[in-house]
Amino acid sequence: MSTAVANAGIDESPIQLEKAVIKSWKTPIIFSVFTVLGALLFIAFGRSGDTHFNLTTSFDFIKIPILSVPTRQTGIVIPILLLAITAFGYWRSYIAKKVPLWLTAIFAILFFVGFLTWAAAGSTTPVAVPGLLLSAIGISVPLIFGALGGVITERVGVVNVAIEGQLLAGAFVSAVVATVTHSAVAGFIAAMFAGVLVSALLAVFSITYIVDQVIVGVVLNVLVIGLTDFLYSQVLANQPSQFNAPTQFPILPIPLLSQIPLLGPALFRQTVIVYIMYVAVFLVWFGLYKTRWGLRLRAVGEHPTAADTVGIRVNPTRFWNVLLAGAIVGAGGSYFSLAASPLFTREVTQGAGYIALAAVIFGQWNPVRATLAALLFGFTTSLKYTLVTSASPVPSEFMAMLPYVVTIFAVAGLVGHVRGPAASGKPYIKS
Repeated sequence: MSTAVANAGIDESPIQLEKAVIKSWKTPIIFSVFTVLGALLFIAFGRSGDTHFNLTTSFDFIKIPILSVPTRQTGIVIPILLLAITAFGYWRSYIAKKVPLWLTAIFAILFFVGFLTWAAAGSTTPVAVPGLLLSAIGISVPLIFGALGGVITERVGVVNVAIEGQLLAGAFVSAVVATVTHSAVAGFIAAMFAGVLVSALLAVFSITYIVDQVIVGVVLNVLVIGLTDFLYSQVLANQPSQFNAPTQFPILPIPLLSQIPLLGPALFRQTVIVYIMYVAVFLVWFGLYKTRWGLRLRAVGEHPTAADTVGIRVNPTRFWNVLLAGAIVGAGGSYFSLAASPLFTREVTQGAGYIALAAVIFGQWNPVRATLAALLFGFTTSLKYTLVTSASPVPSEFMAMLPYVVTIFAVAGLVGHVRGPAASGKPYIKS
């Protein structure tokens, strides 16, 4: 016992405090829904025959024979495994413990394997799994860049609904600049500046003039959509060879790694933008949690008044980090024009910015988790395209809405009870 405490007559014996037990049943309930759905599809409406999977490409140094899976037997085993995971999820919720993220990932993988096996049963064309994963990565790239920018802005205390506009501006400007300069690198850099410009408008109105951040974001999205549509119809569509034939980034396979079966082509046979994305995910994570910059940024987003008292300039910190986030999102927008497609098309983002914002929430404002959430959406979208080409009994209309249904279920149910940065969306006025 210290002298001061002893003199004050205060007992230092441990004090037992009751912890509030919060039981969240969201995740096991969502598990239950998908388990019942899986049982209905895979067992009640089970299909006979075999489903064939092609697990390798011509580039792989190890060739794996085509895998044939009995559809009906797989349709019985998968729901049993899903039921076991669901029961474990209920037990975890009963003892007031979170369902681990890895368990949710296993549940999702099992369900998608079962669904793919059921939907592609009887097809003479094997399901090309490497192509499915490659497409998923490609679709996810702009979402991941958008989610990283969203994490930074939300963490610093600014709600960024303008991710859609930043992606679209990056796609448009990169296409024009890469066409005029015949340089994909110049287009990529220009896309970052375009994202910064949109972010600057967001920062000026929401931080300097204290306009509602959500309204500013929506208005900026509408502004960028209208401006790019006008310029596309008046300039790009009339003179495509001069303004809409951007130089593309070539595919740069990484030796050895790109030849790994299954994952190699998807992860390591990509353009430089994808490799930059890998680095960006690590740098944002490292910066947020391992550096002084990240500590200051999170302090401003959590408690700006306290940050101000220790000498952190709140509004300038918010302003410059919003610009940084815009550069990251703009870089993601360039993928549409410099890698995914040989030209810019009207509203090419198709709501990717809003999905990226959902990934931020699903990922609980963590860059790594947000990346995984973006990959989930990319995979479901890729799955849609894969099943359209197979003998799937699923109506095409349902396949078109599948990615959005999965996103809604993920954000509404699988994330459980989460709390965003305390000061996010709240302007700071120094007293």
